[in-house]
Amino acid sequence: MDSIDEKDLRERLIKLGAPRLADALIYISSYTKGGTEYVQAMLLTPDEAEKRFKSKLSGLKRRRKYVGWNEAQDFALELKLIIASLREGMPKPKRGLQLVADFFSLDGRILDRCDDSSGEIGYVFRFDARNLFISYASRCSDKRFVSDLLLKLYEHDDYGVRTELVAKASHFLPEEEMRDLVANILERAKSEEPGSYEADGWWIAAQMLARQLHDPGLFERAKLAADQKLSSPTCMDIAVVYLENGDPEMALFWMERIPPTDRFRADLQDRLLYSIYERLGDKEKMAERAWSMFLNNRNRDTLDMLLRALGESERERVIEEQTQQIMAGEGLSYIDAEFLMDVGRIDNSAEYLFRYRDQLDGDSYSVLVPLAKSLEAGGRFLVASIVYRALLESILARAQSRYYHHGVRYLKKLDTLSLVIDDWRGLPSHEEYRKTLLEEHKRKRSFWSKYGV
Repeated sequence: MDSIDEKDLRERLIKLGAPRLADALIYISSYTKGGTEYVQAMLLTPDEAEKRFKSKLSGLKRRRKYVGWNEAQDFALELKLIIASLREGMPKPKRGLQLVADFFSLDGRILDRCDDSSGEIGYVFRFDARNLFISYASRCSDKRFVSDLLLKLYEHDDYGVRTELVAKASHFLPEEEMRDLVANILERAKSEEPGSYEADGWWIAAQMLARQLHDPGLFERAKLAADQKLSSPTCMDIAVVYLENGDPEMALFWMERIPPTDRFRADLQDRLLYSIYERLGDKEKMAERAWSMFLNNRNRDTLDMLLRALGESERERVIEEQTQQIMAGEGLSYIDAEFLMDVGRIDNSAEYLFRYRDQLDGDSYSVLVPLAKSLEAGGRFLVASIVYRALLESILARAQSRYYHHGVRYLKKLDTLSLVIDDWRGLPSHEEYRKTLLEEHKRKRSFWSKYGV
């Protein structure tokens, strides 16, 4: 059966009827870790759900055992089920919201005694608990209560897992309430020592709310208050918000405040300026930025941006000129090899890679594997073999048996390709290459046994 989208799947499941779905739930839950507990949570009354939730939180408070990295996944599932039990059993938004806030209040106790280097435990706060908070908050009619609770949670966000609640405030607070919240936050920011951790936290919250309010002026004030040195990232952030709110003139004003010699994140500066000039209809300036991006990183995306400025009629001329420059250049560039392949210049790409075959680094497998596949699909079997040889030699040089299955696959690929290569252009034939390989790596018995020798 083809994949079914979630909405269609839900409608089709409803048609199965309650008895059949109940049987399916019982069956699946019995074979799924935590499944039975989740299904039972669906049967709780609101009072039972609240009682169970509070009991779980009390258990988390009392717990002292450290959760190691190898236990983090199971602990994260336990936390997810606690959140799920509340979601399934507590229909009253205001009460549910307060209980979710109680869960967030345990972030320090939980994260302090965990190795969460995998991020799975923090994800429960940032995703599961956040989504439940949004669900309850959006249905709660007492928006002042919601706003005050949000402010209280953010005020003690020592672990950074509550920030997403502020970032999603527009999902559950009307504009008037959000502006009151911003006013409160600005007052708190001004009361803190300038440049302090506390002040910066409040300014960041103000920026997040300003962006959701589509108020670039407010965002600008909050951003400048947090960074009075007027760095290039600050100018770019302000420019982005003006641009996304339909004011390219002010966006350009802020970009022009960055000194020309300041090329911090030059790629982002060029891309942002390109977007600004595009909104302003300035094709000449667009082309300047596009050339800068394209020559720094030739690829299909930067080429398309350049052609939006120059006109599609210039495509072949630009490709031909760049092909000539690449072929006349010195040294190997994987970016240029990929560019030639992407624009349909497979012969040039093959010749380019053949010329610089001694510079191929098999450790760059994320680039070389797609190139090898494209060369093979295009019938450039000799150069494809050269690339596969580089990949194979890298694996054998590392002498790590867990990677040998990749090497075996490459060697078998070379076996196949050798059957259709007539001219080795001065390189060792496959038989010669394999004989040398066996001599140099004869002690790697694990590799050769996997290969079948």
